[in-house]
Amino acid sequence: MSASHILALDQGTTSSRAIVFNADGVPKGSHQIEFEQFYPHDGWVEHDAGEIWQTTLTCMLGALKASGLTAQDLQTVGITNQRETIVLWERATGRPLHRAIVWQDRRTAPLCARLKQDGLEATVQAKTGLLLDPYFSGTKLAWLLDNVDGARARAESGDLAAGTIDTWLLWNLTGGDVHATDATNASRTLMFNIHSQSWDEELLSVLNIPRGLLPNVRDSAGDYGTLRSDILGHEIPINGIAGDQQAAAVGQACVEPGMLKSTYGTGCFALLNTGANCPASKNNLLSTVAYRLGGRPTYAIEGSIFVAGSAVKWLRDKAGLLSAASESEALAQSASDNDNAFVVPAFTGLGAPYWDPGARGAFVGMTLDTGRAELVRATLDSICYQTQDLMQAMATDSDKPPTVLRVDGGMVPNNWFLQRLADLTGLRVDRPQVTETTALGAAYLAGIGRGMFGSVDEIKSNWALDRSFEPTMQADERASRYAAWRSAVARVRTQ
Repeated sequence: MSASHILALDQGTTSSRAIVFNADGVPKGSHQIEFEQFYPHDGWVEHDAGEIWQTTLTCMLGALKASGLTAQDLQTVGITNQRETIVLWERATGRPLHRAIVWQDRRTAPLCARLKQDGLEATVQAKTGLLLDPYFSGTKLAWLLDNVDGARARAESGDLAAGTIDTWLLWNLTGGDVHATDATNASRTLMFNIHSQSWDEELLSVLNIPRGLLPNVRDSAGDYGTLRSDILGHEIPINGIAGDQQAAAVGQACVEPGMLKSTYGTGCFALLNTGANCPASKNNLLSTVAYRLGGRPTYAIEGSIFVAGSAVKWLRDKAGLLSAASESEALAQSASDNDNAFVVPAFTGLGAPYWDPGARGAFVGMTLDTGRAELVRATLDSICYQTQDLMQAMATDSDKPPTVLRVDGGMVPNNWFLQRLADLTGLRVDRPQVTETTALGAAYLAGIGRGMFGSVDEIKSNWALDRSFEPTMQADERASRYAAWRSAVARVRTQ
């Protein structure tokens, strides 16, 4: 068999996964492993970077076995990752100095507040497209340098390396030969100027981060070195990297301006392709790099919701309302239509368009009739309402308001949820046949970097519809329910 397959590594917030795709974008085998979440203090979230690497390694081997292929059948490797999570490690040994600080972590809220008070947010937004929020990795890296013994001095002497999870995996895959990231991941750090496409010296100075600590920034498709032969028994080129949400946009073939996708995984992230235009949001959304090919960036407007599938996980693991996440569909269907309970899942603060790191979750409007089914439905509804928050902001920010939402992620097999999403947003919701679009996007980018595809336009014909969900709720009912949601959110906001 000729080497015509692509191995995609999809390193997420709660699990690592690897999927083998053929050249048509059809998955041939996969393997997935959950890993431990650490919560040292209120609002702090950490991962063991070593465990992330080991689970990724195991998943690579498992995906090959499941596909019935060998490493010789792979033409290239692509990487996609949880984006803003940061790792700091020793160059000589590859040993992390601290657990990875996860994108959900809020420990740097005081630093972000001080930078805002210093009047820096306008500069940050103009250069990076981002807001001053603990979500992004720059302040997390500053925290590591200031709080890990000896880290700052060692960083300044060149002993240490840092990067987001893609960079960490790439370092290990290449045996430390390549310290690099792509423009999409760099664009989420608070340190990368998305207009000049380079690390910004002013922002590095503000955060007191040595430039030599950071990886080289490359196109999303290109040369990222070679997976060392002792991992799978054969050297394989690595040719694509993108942050998970940008990879999902590529996997959904949202490669033309005006195309919109939303991924429902641990969080919910909606990306609207804006092409070569990089608009500044007037509604607290983010301007970001959708992908960069041939040195030319394609931009997007993004809305980030911190809690989506993790709320269902909370229902299962902490609240004990579900024994399996799959039960949520039937329970939500059985809920009383007369119950007006709301769940505001601000477990780690509120993301777009509120950006309130101090907000915390709440049940609102419960009565004696509110039971298990109603709480489950209210949790799923909260994800739909948060999506509507983003859609309204995007409609104001863009010349062409979105009318169709392409969806993917772990929640989209739930038909009730997708119909509810259509009803509460008023948009047609399209589910593709291949819903593992994050990994698929990484595979496509690697294929472009390897020359298997000439451009992103060639992948459009691979996208295939599984099912559309048309809104059936009356507009006045939708507006009334959304107004009640906004009232519930107002009760937990701190700013």
